[in-house]
Amino acid sequence: MQSNTLKLFPKFNARGLDDYTRHAPLAAAYAMMATGHKGTRTAAGFTIIYLLAHELDGTVVSNMKRITAEARPNNARDLTSFPSSHTSQAFLTATLLHEQYGRQYPWLSVSGYAVAAATGTMRVLGNKHWATDVLAGAAVGFLSAETVWHIYPALTKLMPQRVAQKMLLVPTYVAGGGAGLAMAYQP
Repeated sequence: MQSNTLKLFPKFNARGLDDYTRHAPLAAAYAMMATGHKGTRTAAGFTIIYLLAHELDGTVVSNMKRITAEARPNNARDLTSFPSSHTSQAFLTATLLHEQYGRQYPWLSVSGYAVAAATGTMRVLGNKHWATDVLAGAAVGFLSAETVWHIYPALTKLMPQRVAQKMLLVPTYVAGGGAGLAMAYQP
């Protein structure tokens, strides 16, 4: 199958676009929040869910990569092919976008999943992953997002209500690749 892909798309080069498309559904969710569109969860709740799902996804993917030690199609010495973390992240963010806004804006769900599928496609066409890597990555991302999305209400019940109503969490980014979370608490 990979040899057929290379024959059909011998010069395909995503030029790094797949490094950004995996985050596009998340950016769309925050853009909707920033423009006043109310979603299923609050911005703080959505952010917490994203961070927890991202951690779950990263843990599963990194352990699967370590256990399987599958060679990449473009470099037999690189044993980090299975599953595709780019695709996993893309489907994680597309699933969270769907859960947050998909029932109100079905076109947003379709676009999020289309971008996620395009991310996986670019990984295969660029000879960075096997098709099975992308399929497994999509499954891990989807399941990570759904798991955390559905257990979040139970987690919030563990936090005292008076604390939850006075806390604000804001995602942050520091030039050079540092991401984090700023927390403000009003007593």
